[in-house]
Amino acid sequence: MNSAGGFETALTRLVGVRHPLVQTGMGWVAGPRLVSATANAGALGILASATMTTDHLRAAVREVKERTDAPFGVNLRADASDARDRVRIIIEEGVRVASFALAPSRELIAELKDAGVVVIPSIGARRHAEKVAAWGADAVVVQGGEGGGHTGAVATTVLLPQVVDAVDIPVIAAGGFQDGRGLVAALAYGAAGVAMGTRFLLTSDSTVPDVVKARYLAATVQDVTVTTKVDGLPHRMLRTELVDGLERSGRAAALLRAVRHAAAFRRISGMTWSGMVRDGLAMKHGKELTWSQILLAANTPMMLKAAMVDGRPDLGVMAAGQVAGLIEDLPSCKELVERIMTQAADTLAALPGRG
Repeated sequence: MNSAGGFETALTRLVGVRHPLVQTGMGWVAGPRLVSATANAGALGILASATMTTDHLRAAVREVKERTDAPFGVNLRADASDARDRVRIIIEEGVRVASFALAPSRELIAELKDAGVVVIPSIGARRHAEKVAAWGADAVVVQGGEGGGHTGAVATTVLLPQVVDAVDIPVIAAGGFQDGRGLVAALAYGAAGVAMGTRFLLTSDSTVPDVVKARYLAATVQDVTVTTKVDGLPHRMLRTELVDGLERSGRAAALLRAVRHAAAFRRISGMTWSGMVRDGLAMKHGKELTWSQILLAANTPMMLKAAMVDGRPDLGVMAAGQVAGLIEDLPSCKELVERIMTQAADTLAALPGRG
């Protein structure tokens, strides 16, 4: 325990937070209000930038800085065409941490580190952790298959010790965490902290509409599924009318549904058909996707927006970790962090030989 009542770890020392907890950069969810509430609670809040223009990103960073003096981070896509512009904003605005959903290049890592920014990529395999560690990353977030959104097939309890043994930088565990017992378990595996998305999404500080939060709270573990029918990649989310329809549809029906939803989201986003197809093709990453999957891939951010911003789970997707089936309340970030740290201390004290 440290003097601030938290657990001092390599993560807390690296980024300057009181508690070894990270709120992940969830698109349309991790905005200034949630990030600043997390930071003020003593954890590391991560602002999601992939669903923002560069102007909106700069404004959002400044809003977080107005709301808190505590460290926070920004998550960005390393493969985005404007990644360097976003890196420049992070540096110019004095953001403490840059996190990445995909492994950044050696050059991006060096540019950020030269400016004093802590670089923390998210990875899903040991070899990816070894690569970014060799390139100079300061820490890694390791997401096991229990995590929400795009995910892999290896469970956190198998992946985490592999990565801890493979690299000499702090490892942050993600996928399957929502309480103090999980934090203690991750620390026992050798992690320096845990990252949580769904648990922070389900707080009173989250801007997700109440009707959507209610769907999450009503979900059981069996209501969380993994589908490849959205964009061709394994994607963990809540079962919704849209997901069930995609799972039941044949190829022709899936294409018709994809076109219909693409048309609706094109009107909302102002994108052209050619632009949507171009974005979808860019997301293939060498995988064989059907045309319906390409159309839906181009619209995945808008499908998330339909649920997370517009409150229409029937038209969108709801990324969710398996822990969604265990969460039953909506505390504030401050209440959540205090609860987790108190339970972690009690759990540690109750271990055999420590009572």
